[in-house]
Amino acid sequence: MCDLRRPAAGGMMDLAYVCEWEKWSKSTHCPSVPLACAWSCRNLIAFTMDLRSDDQDLTRMIHILDTEHPWDLHSIPSEHREAITCLEWDQSGSRLLSADADGQIKCWSMADHLANSWESSVGSLVEGDPIVALSWLHNGVKLALHVEKSGASSFGEKFSRVKFSPSLTLFGGKPMEGWIAVTVSGLVTVSLLKPSGQVLTSTESLCRLRGRVALADIAFTGGGNIVVATADGSSASPVQFYKVCVSVVSEKCRIDTEILPSLFMRCTTDLNRKDKFPAITHLKFLARDMSEQVLLCASSQTSSIVECWSLRKEGLPVNNIFQQISPVGLALAFHDGSVHIVHRLSLQTMAVFYSSATPRPVDEPAIKRPRTAGPAVHFKAMQLSWTSLALVGIDNQGKLSVLRLSPSMGHPLEVGLALRHLLFLLEYCMVTGYDWWDILLHVQPSMVQSLVEKLHEEYTRQTAALQQVLSTRILAMKASLCKLSPCTVTRVCDYHTKLFLIAISSTLKSLLRPHFLNTPDKSPGDRLTEICAKITDVDIDKVMINLKTEEFVLDMNTLQALQQLLQWVGDFVLYLLASLPNQGSLLRPGHSFLRDGTSLGMLRELMVVIRIWGLLKPSCLPVYTATSDTQDSMSLLFRLLTKLWICCRDEGPASEPDEALVDECCLLPSQLLIPSLDWLPASDGLVSRLQPKQPLRLQFGRAPTLPGSAATLQLDGLARAPGQPKIDHLRRLHLGACPTEECKACTRCGCVTMLKSPNRTTAVKQWEQRWIKNCLCGGLWWRVPLS
Repeated sequence: MCDLRRPAAGGMMDLAYVCEWEKWSKSTHCPSVPLACAWSCRNLIAFTMDLRSDDQDLTRMIHILDTEHPWDLHSIPSEHREAITCLEWDQSGSRLLSADADGQIKCWSMADHLANSWESSVGSLVEGDPIVALSWLHNGVKLALHVEKSGASSFGEKFSRVKFSPSLTLFGGKPMEGWIAVTVSGLVTVSLLKPSGQVLTSTESLCRLRGRVALADIAFTGGGNIVVATADGSSASPVQFYKVCVSVVSEKCRIDTEILPSLFMRCTTDLNRKDKFPAITHLKFLARDMSEQVLLCASSQTSSIVECWSLRKEGLPVNNIFQQISPVGLALAFHDGSVHIVHRLSLQTMAVFYSSATPRPVDEPAIKRPRTAGPAVHFKAMQLSWTSLALVGIDNQGKLSVLRLSPSMGHPLEVGLALRHLLFLLEYCMVTGYDWWDILLHVQPSMVQSLVEKLHEEYTRQTAALQQVLSTRILAMKASLCKLSPCTVTRVCDYHTKLFLIAISSTLKSLLRPHFLNTPDKSPGDRLTEICAKITDVDIDKVMINLKTEEFVLDMNTLQALQQLLQWVGDFVLYLLASLPNQGSLLRPGHSFLRDGTSLGMLRELMVVIRIWGLLKPSCLPVYTATSDTQDSMSLLFRLLTKLWICCRDEGPASEPDEALVDECCLLPSQLLIPSLDWLPASDGLVSRLQPKQPLRLQFGRAPTLPGSAATLQLDGLARAPGQPKIDHLRRLHLGACPTEECKACTRCGCVTMLKSPNRTTAVKQWEQRWIKNCLCGGLWWRVPLS
């Protein structure tokens, strides 16, 4: 049973892909009992599976995969002695809790910020007492989504922080990290992670008269308290509720518990159904931060009943236009292989999916398959994505299925309304920092252009400060959207290049230092921007005269270490100017830069900085292959770049470059060798290749030959062919055809960079530090094996 606790967008419920295990000769993957799975806000899925060897030894495994590359599975031998009962991601999606039937809890974190490298250094133990419920302590961050205000201009009106107290705070109000768990014997255990790395653990009984706890769940209140719901498994027994308060007294963790009113399931008070559902099989709060609503399921051998209990009877009014796209409620899996989506209040069935509909293999045509006799394949564990637009299910054969979900659930949804809701969810991910892969599942190629335009329009309505905070995230979002349509696919290169340009500009400007300590209000970087915007002279040396060149003085080793980045700037300027005569071709990467006054102005500033640094150390300058030894390539390119920048620097539509400028750019190939730029390679992920009603059949550990969409085939033409030398996209270093250094790749854009830095200068470390946790597009890093 799963709860839809977050917003969602329009369509039916259908299968996106299935991933299954390859049959091994010496060992077998078999579903663990119980089977646990969890879906993080970064769209990583963790699930349990046991590995059984020929001599029947079991290894408790935790498997982690990225939804974009599900076949590339990372398996962790968990070293749990008993079956893993719970998995729980933290709110950042970078740490994972696992608990087992022996009372052991482990906290897993990424090693070197790699999504396929995990280590467990801390944990806790309630020896011999199985864990039945597990949760991270609440950090006090809760965002309210005002669906009825989705047409508002400000993100502050659409999304607002809810006053919600953390479970425990440090000095100054900072939330304290840790976890809480409930055991089968009725104990509650809390572990607190101190900033020093020390773990404070305390265990307390939920009540004086301890009883068996077969089911439990944990929720948090706005006042910082914790509510625990428990049941002993019998529908004849009451469902108990407890309030738990956590505090630190004399450097020790203290737990105080209080019994709250209990309830009996309604089906047991009905004389006609009193003995029909003898066992309570599921107990779950609607959400971790919604302790007012709890869901209960009672079952027999042949049927089940679900009840929703709430402390509040009246509903909240919602604008009529959003009634059909409000959060649906619950996802229920049954033993006959079906998944039912039901409304969370009325429990009315909205949609049904049958897992017996076998997807076609990637390399086989769709054929009708006869039904095979045997026990029905059904989901043993399910989990929703953080926007409730996708659901993952692990069945009793160990196969993993990902389903698209939509709250319209069979009701026809007008295109404009579907776009509006998808836009609202993209904005939600932009504000929260969550990954938006599951939203892309619902974006059709015909929607891409409108979504990109509307997203940009909403972004420009925000305050200048907020725009600066979200500037890189919106570019990454636009790039991922443009991959989905052949009409916009070449813009992917432009958006990634702009991300790279912004990063270089901010890093190089941050190296500038004022000459005197009593500095004015503006930094050297700000003054550089102001002077370059004010002085429109086409002579680079005349622009330099107006700058305080002493602010640009850097160590010689630093300048030399930056040469590869400076070379990229010079090559990109040359490429852009040489492509100006062909500006009518939308299929050419770099096209959007020719009308982007902001980016051209940024390139112009960097050319001035490079010119000044070249006077200090000529060897750091970009190297050009010119036909004449006396030609000043930097001055020539700056002059042409300035003329192009003047055409589009003002607000409003850009003016066309004059014929003289176009003619001069036509001559560039005869004066300088035009470099071939290494555009970011196309990602080999799934989302741009998935088609509605055509699920893919994949296999763990084996990269598939995916059917290429028109968009991806077009983008693949911009990438290096197999066997050609590879490049470190962030350091701009050539790695050779078969790199000898370990590398990591982005799970979203395919960007590749070396794991270890070949340079130890401070400036290069500052550059590399920007990409320690995430790629420039925000994607997670994945270690790439040496070929």
